[in-house]
Amino acid sequence: MTDERKAMIASLINIEGVGKDELAELISVPPTRDNGDYTLPCFRFAKALRKSPAAIASELAASIKLPAGDVIRVEAVNGYLNFFTDRKLGAIRTIEKICAEKFSYGDSDEGKGKTVCIDYSSVNIAKPFHIGHLYTTVLGGSLYKIYSKLGYKSVGINHLGDWGTQFGKLIVAFKKWCNKEELDRRGMEVLTEIYVRYHTEAEIHPEMDDEARAYFKKIEDGDEEATELFNLFKEITLREVRKIYERLHITFDSYNGESFYNDKMQPVLDELEEKGLLVESDGAKVVELEKYGMPPCLLVKKDGATLYATRDLAAAYYRKQVYDFYKCLYVVAYQQNLHFRQVFKVLELLGKDWAKDMVHVAFGMVSLEDGAMSTRKGKVVLLKDVLDRAVEKAYDIISNKNPDLENKRVTAEKVGVGAVVFSTLYNNRIKDIVFSYDKVLNFDGETAPYVQYTNARCLSLMEKVGGYDAAKADFSGIDNPESEAVAARLGGFGEVLRECIRKYEPCYLARYLVDLCKDFNRFYLAHRIAGEKEGIKNARTMLTAAVHCVIEEGLRLLGIDAPPKM
Repeated sequence: MTDERKAMIASLINIEGVGKDELAELISVPPTRDNGDYTLPCFRFAKALRKSPAAIASELAASIKLPAGDVIRVEAVNGYLNFFTDRKLGAIRTIEKICAEKFSYGDSDEGKGKTVCIDYSSVNIAKPFHIGHLYTTVLGGSLYKIYSKLGYKSVGINHLGDWGTQFGKLIVAFKKWCNKEELDRRGMEVLTEIYVRYHTEAEIHPEMDDEARAYFKKIEDGDEEATELFNLFKEITLREVRKIYERLHITFDSYNGESFYNDKMQPVLDELEEKGLLVESDGAKVVELEKYGMPPCLLVKKDGATLYATRDLAAAYYRKQVYDFYKCLYVVAYQQNLHFRQVFKVLELLGKDWAKDMVHVAFGMVSLEDGAMSTRKGKVVLLKDVLDRAVEKAYDIISNKNPDLENKRVTAEKVGVGAVVFSTLYNNRIKDIVFSYDKVLNFDGETAPYVQYTNARCLSLMEKVGGYDAAKADFSGIDNPESEAVAARLGGFGEVLRECIRKYEPCYLARYLVDLCKDFNRFYLAHRIAGEKEGIKNARTMLTAAVHCVIEEGLRLLGIDAPPKM
């Protein structure tokens, strides 16, 4: 609804040299409704029109002829052009639209014909799935869902860390201290054990490293035994991580990792050579980037080995060729800022006009209150353990609040896992997060349980009154500030989703859901539903149903379940 209103308002405004689509993009919702329902800042027109923003706003306000419709007043205030709408009519239209469209409300075809590749999670084979993987996994998963809702073709890519001498080390460790039966039974646990043991033993027996390098060379050469073990380690790892992905509602369309690009790097290196960009430096091969304020991009080491940058260049070529992406996102921690700046610059120097469509979606770090993520202390916090602990705490809280609730374990899983995901996505992604179980499981704060509980309240109210009959709704029942505030918030759902992809920030959706719940709970405290006249009850139940649809769909887009009862 917000976008339709913006387009309609833009059609009323005439500024020479400025198109209606551009005007619609500039129109926003003011922070407080005292300043209208929509506003157009006039500051950016001042230079072209050679007038002050205040004069431009005043002249526009005087020139606008209001049609018979939603917009009932326009005012110029300090360089802003403020539009006031018929809020009751707007509320009715929004509620009716959501009740008709239900969970498809907010769907858009704006991304039709456009593919967005999203590289996220990117776990390492034969290494545990720890809390450090949480941010990239849920951030990428949410962007995947939001892009899809807005009509884009999302391609989720799990760029597996499945190459390197560590696999030679694992083969040595496996042959010395393990067997296939134990590996199949204990999975990642035993892989981690023998990998740690290898490093301890190799300090005493350094010749083991020579053996490991020899086994990795066998993998590179396609040796049958070495390749079979390499694929077995990969299969075991994916079997374990898919259990976590299932809990987080994460899916991928491609698991092409580093090893996939072994035969795809040379053409990129050849092209760099042909264009005179690849130069020798102390026996290695690099692309000089000093003039762009960056150190050289190392692509081939002295011993002929390739690096992450080499594989990322090959992956970029492959993704453009296969998917012809509109955008290619890399959801990777901010520590890799320089790496991606270098890779993108090399693509630009190669003359790839699509280099501008590559985006590093950087994010901060996640740690626990007790500092348990300190790698210097040799501690690794498994993501499974974090989720399990949150679920157990959620179960205790639910058992205390609602001891007679059926399926408490199922509900606790949805609440506990949802709390972890929501707390990760609620803040701006570039911020570091200190994770607190007590804070994220608070039913009264800006948390997933608060949003989930509000949704469950909506469902309970609807069940109590027996649903609604839209044909018999008396909308005088929502002719009040609390209802209008809820409807106005609901009307902004689509715009919030667009803001999420414009800035690659699902936090806008998480915060929106909290604000919607606050608005609804104010309405709930101020106005009865059950016991009212039939028409008023229908209208208020429709408002409740609309809130439920948007909350549940919003949570889904964040990768969070909405339990029907709590």
